[in-house]
Amino acid sequence: MSDGAEPSPDTPPETREERREAAATRRRWVTLAEVVAVAGLLIGALTLWLSWSDKRAEQAEKIAEQRAAARERGRVDLSASVEDGGRVLALKDERHELSEARIVFPRTLGIPAQRPAGDPQIDADWFAGALLAATDKGDDSRSGRLPVLVTVRYFDGDTPRVATDTYDVVWRTEGRLLRGRVLKLDGLRLRQRGGDQATLDAAWARLAP
Repeated sequence: MSDGAEPSPDTPPETREERREAAATRRRWVTLAEVVAVAGLLIGALTLWLSWSDKRAEQAEKIAEQRAAARERGRVDLSASVEDGGRVLALKDERHELSEARIVFPRTLGIPAQRPAGDPQIDADWFAGALLAATDKGDDSRSGRLPVLVTVRYFDGDTPRVATDTYDVVWRTEGRLLRGRVLKLDGLRLRQRGGDQATLDAAWARLAP
């Protein structure tokens, strides 16, 4: 008979419930790992999309700014200097050299469209007779605005362009001793961008003396 100590009793085997709980715990850990992995993928994809979206927005903004700058460079803003004692308005644009101009008048005045030779300008002689006749009654000193349609040709860099806008010619009449009245031009003002014969005639119907 052996004199050694009795061996300790074995650990009791796991119960079925304990095995189920252990398996469930392992599944939870696997599921959590999958969720973390998927979340990481989603975060990475979202970060990539946001970066791409920001770059696209920046590109769109840059393109819009370039187009706006191009429109600004290409736009004509006519101004006029009074010359020859108020008989002529010399047309100019600060950003472009004008090569040609065509001036159209309200239809009821019966004045044909004018294409000045040489530098673009508006000459009072073109419509002085019509305006003096329209203002023949009343005071010798009168003032008003005559809407005209101005089409100019010019270069935007190396690109030829054409612009048509509606302007008001600012005028006044003065009486002269023994020589009747005279028409003087005082300036040019933009009425609206664009325009056509119909809008010109409608404007003159409101402004006619």
